[in-house]
Order: sequence, then structure tokens, then C-alpha cells
Amino acid sequence: MNVVNILERIEENGFEAYIVGGYVRDYLLGMESGDIDICTNARVKELLDIFSDISVTSNEYGSVKIVTNKLRVDITTYRRDLRYNGDRRKVEIEYVDNLIDDINRRDFTMNTLCMNKDKNIIDILGGTEDIKNQVIRCVGNIEDRINEDPLRMLRAVRFSTTLGFTIEEELYEKLKEYAYLIEQLSQERIKEELTKILVSKNALIGLEMLRDLGFLPYIGIEYNDSIVHVSDICGMYSQLEILKEFPFSKEEKENIKIVKNILNYGIIDENVLFNYGLYLSLVAGDILGIDKDVIASMDKELVIRKIKDIDISSEEICEILDCKPGKVISEVYDELKNVILRKELDNSNSSIREYIFNNRRMWLDEGAIIQGIVS
Repeated sequence: MNVVNILERIEENGFEAYIVGGYVRDYLLGMESGDIDICTNARVKELLDIFSDISVTSNEYGSVKIVTNKLRVDITTYRRDLRYNGDRRKVEIEYVDNLIDDINRRDFTMNTLCMNKDKNIIDILGGTEDIKNQVIRCVGNIEDRINEDPLRMLRAVRFSTTLGFTIEEELYEKLKEYAYLIEQLSQERIKEELTKILVSKNALIGLEMLRDLGFLPYIGIEYNDSIVHVSDICGMYSQLEILKEFPFSKEEKENIKIVKNILNYGIIDENVLFNYGLYLSLVAGDILGIDKDVIASMDKELVIRKIKDIDISSEEICEILDCKPGKVISEVYDELKNVILRKELDNSNSSIREYIFNNRRMWLDEGAIIQGIVS
């Protein structure tokens, strides 16, 4: 089933149906869009009946979702938004049968375009002209749209950044005036928009816009002008001073921490590659201005990649040092790792045994706790 089939099936059951919003905007811009939104005067129960033969899900927001291998389609009943709370979960909505009412509730004119099954564009509010002129203009009263949902302020910056559009002057000034409303938003919603800004090729322009508008304190970030744009999102976040709790995943937190550590270290060497791996070393190297081919070549030449690769067991270390297992074992392995990575010692059992024996006093001199050593 494709999107035309979906539109046709809704119409065959006596209802209107149009593709709306971002997909139509991106279609006019010659861009691909992975998600498709459809608006219709059919209610959820009617949509569930229409698509009873395929897997669909519905929610309390009056929307039906169809997901296949090739499609992600949200079908939403025409509505007017009557009242919001601070996190844009609708406190009160009213379903309507009029497409114009549904269009008038949207954020920017470029997102109000509709397309029927024959790919004919319906442009009620001049969105086509705004796309042609590359301008972001609010639908209706700017203050009303901002107060209804402050996330629209971040969306304006995001669209300006990712599309290279200019925010219309009056809207830009209102964004400055109402910057404090961003504090009403959840960090989840803020992070979602900020991430889209940061992964854009125009990320640095977007960050400068956020700063000029006075958004940064309310978002909870700071940055300095030495920031370098990289394609990895954790690489971008690692260069920001994050002042509020962001809902990062465990993996994101760890990756951001690692890249920060490498940046503070200031170079990419064998130890960095050993400890953190090639990918994050490449991310940090990109920020540090180190050629990726140099880093990749260095990684390829690594003699060992984990402690277990060192050709000696902990039992053998205890035997050579005549000691019991303890902290000294990890200290020995750490020393072996360093000299093997620097290619100052062959990773062979005989060479390693000889090295430990010849340097056995090293761990005593450094204060390691060794029990039972025979002088």
C-alpha cells in the first residue's frame, strides 16, 4: 500500500483526505521526506474501520498511524486547538469538518500546504510563495501561535537552519521578546529540536541565531566560538557547556563524556585508540583538526586492542613477582599496555616475562602492595 492508495481508500468511503505539512513543503523543495502526515474529516473510529485489514494504531490525540517497511503515515482528523498546557499536550480540542480551520491552526505558512492524490497543491495561506522566497512566516497572529506552543520558536530556528530560510522580521523580533517561554518546555522537546539544529550542515549559523535571540539560557547550553561542526551529534554536544539536565541515553552520555576526555587530552595517540576505539577517536580528531587517514592508519597498526590481548596471564605475573593477586596486577598490565602500544616491547610471552622480571622493583618503588616477595 502506498500513500495514494491510502488517500483513495479514505475518499472511497466518502471522506476528504490530503497530504499536509512537511512532506508537501519538502516535495516542492525537491527533498525527500520520510514521514507523511494526512489530514481528513474522518474520525478515528471511521479510519479504523476503513483500514481494518491492515495494522494500524490510534491514540487519544485523534490520530491513526500506519507503518510499513516503506511508509510512516500519520492520519489526523481536522481539528481546532482550543487550549494548551505548557508541554503542548492538548487540554482541549474540537474536531471540525473544515480543512481551512485545520490549516489555520498550524505554525508556519510553508507547513500549511496540502496535496491531493493527484499531486495537486492546495495553497490557502500563500505557503508556496513563502517557500519560493525562502521565508518563514507565522500563520495568523504571531503572539497567539507562540503562546499556544512555545516550541514553535525553536522550530522556527530549526527550519531556518536546516532549510536556509530567513525568519520574517516581525516574527524574529517576537521570538526575542518571548524567549523566556522556552523555559515552559520539557527538556525532551528542547533536545529534539536542538539535535536537529546541531546535525544540520548550518549548525553554527543555527547556534548563533539561538544566541542572538537570547534562547541559550532557557535551553540550558553555552558554547564558545571555537566550536567545530562535525557530523556526529555526540561530537557536537561534547563541545557545548550543558547547564541543564538533558535526556541523553546511557550511550549518548558515555560518548559525550569520552569525546570531551579526548578533547581535553588534546591529541590522538595509541592510548586514545586503545581506550576509546576508532569511531570516537575520529570524531574527536575531526574537532581537533587531525587527518582521519592518519588516525585510521594509527589504529590499523595497533598491536593490541584490549588487555586480554597481552600475552601473559595474571597467574604468571604473580609467579614472576612472587606475589598474591591484588592491585599490583592491574598496575603491571597498565605498564605492559603502554610499552607494547609504543612498540617498545614485543607482545610475546618470553619478552613480557623478561620485562617484568627485569623491572620487578618498579612496582615496589611506586608503592604497589605486594605480599610475599622474596628478596
